[in-house]
Amino acid sequence: MSTADYCLTIEGLVKDLGPVNGLDGKMIRVIADVDFAARPGQVTALLGTNGAGKTTTLACAQGLMPADGGTVRLLGTDPWNAGADLRARVGVMLQDGGLPPSARPVALLKHLSRMYVSPRPVEELVERLGIGSFASTGIRRLSGGQKQRLALACALVGNPEVLFLDEPSAGLDPQSRQIVFELIQELRDEGLGIILTTHLLDDAQRLADYVYIIDDGRTVARGTVAELTAASDETARSRVLTFTAEPGLDLADAGLPHLECGETAAGHYTVAGGILPADLARLTAWWERRGIMPHSVHLASRTLEDVFLELSGRDIR
Repeated sequence: MSTADYCLTIEGLVKDLGPVNGLDGKMIRVIADVDFAARPGQVTALLGTNGAGKTTTLACAQGLMPADGGTVRLLGTDPWNAGADLRARVGVMLQDGGLPPSARPVALLKHLSRMYVSPRPVEELVERLGIGSFASTGIRRLSGGQKQRLALACALVGNPEVLFLDEPSAGLDPQSRQIVFELIQELRDEGLGIILTTHLLDDAQRLADYVYIIDDGRTVARGTVAELTAASDETARSRVLTFTAEPGLDLADAGLPHLECGETAAGHYTVAGGILPADLARLTAWWERRGIMPHSVHLASRTLEDVFLELSGRDIR
């Protein structure tokens, strides 16, 4: 891919870690073939299960470790060999914050702002992220959500061109979550390239302009949310209808052989696939013939979580 239109490009990334005790000093290949790209003015999500390779991919993208194969270009430069000039153009928000526990929020932000040529106004970040209410509290005494908001402010204070966000809504209450989401959308509209990782797929579906899914160290899917959730073949679940009724119903005679139908739990039923208006008519006619009055009915489009589970499986890793 051409790097001219991207703030981050990763092509054919390979990364080995080790040696591992008990394996005769052999290296373990944790990234085998990852492609990823992010544009300015977009939120690009990197999704994967625990152990899929997200953290290692981002460590290579941020210049925290070198690639063992493939290429990584952050703002057109190899981040591993880059100097302070590149790092000053990049903001990183880590999930655990990486914040000094004895510091106080506003004092820390002012200290960080003095390290940059054109920082964002500290007062603006304090007001926008609601940091004023705990401005003089030691970081070790802050709640998880307060630390998340402060970590985001620290990532933004240098006025970066590229922003890495690791689980930005973790631990946030609904009000704080909304504030953070609105800020992310504003930063995107200002032209920042935002790379987002999260286990909350609803967040990714809401925020991301483009999504990459990796599994077992490889890129397995990419596209916009609409592209990924669209029905692409006969097995794709483009829509899911769920209803509750008396347990033990047999949907085999409902006249929907082209759809996936079944009782997922006692009295809970699912109809999935390319559901059309005619299918709804058949289902309601079947209810009428059988004298069934559902307790609840819900029809939804295929979600990013559906896609993720189809690609990575449902087993806990």
